[in-house]
Amino acid sequence: MAYGVSLGYGGFLVANQEVPYQDIIKVSEGLIFGSWMLGQALSYAPNVGDAVLSAARLLKLFQRTPTMYNPVDKPYNTAVKFEGDITYENVNFNYPNRKGINILQNLNLTIKGGTTVALVGPSGSGKSTCVQLLLRYYDPVRGGINLSGVPTTEFPFDTLRSGMGLVSQEPVLFDRTIAENIAYGDNFRTDIPMAEIIEAAKKSNIHQFITSLPQGYNTSLGSKGAQLSGGQKQRIAIARAMVRNPKILILDEATSALDMESEKVVQEALDTARSGRTCVTIAHRLTTVRDADLICVLKKGVVVEKGSHEELMALNGIYAELYMMQQVA
Repeated sequence: MAYGVSLGYGGFLVANQEVPYQDIIKVSEGLIFGSWMLGQALSYAPNVGDAVLSAARLLKLFQRTPTMYNPVDKPYNTAVKFEGDITYENVNFNYPNRKGINILQNLNLTIKGGTTVALVGPSGSGKSTCVQLLLRYYDPVRGGINLSGVPTTEFPFDTLRSGMGLVSQEPVLFDRTIAENIAYGDNFRTDIPMAEIIEAAKKSNIHQFITSLPQGYNTSLGSKGAQLSGGQKQRIAIARAMVRNPKILILDEATSALDMESEKVVQEALDTARSGRTCVTIAHRLTTVRDADLICVLKKGVVVEKGSHEELMALNGIYAELYMMQQVA
């Protein structure tokens, strides 16, 4: 309509010899082009609004003061080393967004260095929370966690986490080579010798598979390791944890998403990996922790039973009930 009006009025001006026809064409074309550009710009208006909100959130995040203290600038006694002993002392915890719900309540637990301790129990009992506090993703509301007698809050984050290896239920692999994915496990060093990568793969029972590939350790895994089976992904994740040579190995339901055949192979790799180091394992399938030195049953943030598999079965309590239910299923 605007185009028609402009042409009509332009024709009137040309007829009266007030403007040359060339100017009318310029104005008309400019009007068309300007209208089109305005329409294109307005179509992006919702995206601009979203971008402004996202930028505001990012700025707020950048300006946020961490609530957890990282003693990185504090004089640190490098002679203090943790050798794998872990002690939870009267630990109480609730998540910041659920302050009315106590996840852990006066939790007391001692894990001796070099032993394997399994945390089991129903969902929401606090198993994963124990691991998150150990890694200092959060700090306890009350109480504390000691490593070889030293509070975890005394260790800089890098020092603390460099001594721990984590294998989770869903490993995150990158679109890089197998060697690079394994080496990523020790991101505290800039250059990991190939010999260490191969040794970690051997301990994880994945070396033979890797060498059977045409490009070996230089094989690209694709997005999220799409070219591998679940068991192969998990063994590469174990190798990634092993290349760090951690004092403490944390297994967060590392085999729960695998089929029985893959679970057996991965479990053999885990048995090798945990040898000679402290191992804290969270398990849903109780058959995978039968050989643990100590099994702790958590319920509502409290250790209600603990002992070996045989001792807990003889107790005929919560653990025995869960174990028998899984056997029937």
